[in-house]
Formats: sequence, C-alpha cells, structure tokens
Amino acid sequence: MAHTKAQKAVSGNRDSAGRRLGVKVYGGHPVRPGNIILRQRGTKVNAGTGTMLSKDFTIMALKEGLVKFYVKRGEKYVSVI
Repeated sequence: MAHTKAQKAVSGNRDSAGRRLGVKVYGGHPVRPGNIILRQRGTKVNAGTGTMLSKDFTIMALKEGLVKFYVKRGEKYVSVI
C-alpha cells in the first residue's frame, strides 16, 4: 500500500510574463525622433541631451542622431548626439 495519499494539483503556481525591459537601441546606433532607446523600472539610466524620460521611465529619442551611453559623477546617462 502507498504511504502517501493522492495530492491535488496546485492552482496558483503560474508565473507572470516578462515585461520586455532593457536596452532597445545600443550605443553608436542611429535613432530617429520617437524611437524607444531603453525601457526600465525607475531611473537606472538618466535621460541626457536629445532624449526624454516618459512617465513609465522609458527613454525616447527627441532628435535624429547616434545613441551615446556615458557615466557622469557616478550616474549613468544616455543621450542622442
């Protein structure tokens, strides 16, 4: 005889889908106005010149140019030059 009784399957064992965060356009690559450069939660990277930080912390290009990531006074920035 079995020592363990039959178990019911767990119903609340599902994981949520990934949020597709991260860098969408890397340094040195060209962008046009409105292109999403980076999706993030909070300001892990700050918006520099030629970029805009939206209300969900997405960084978008405001002008045409090349993406540049840099560190200034210990803070990470992304800009379009």
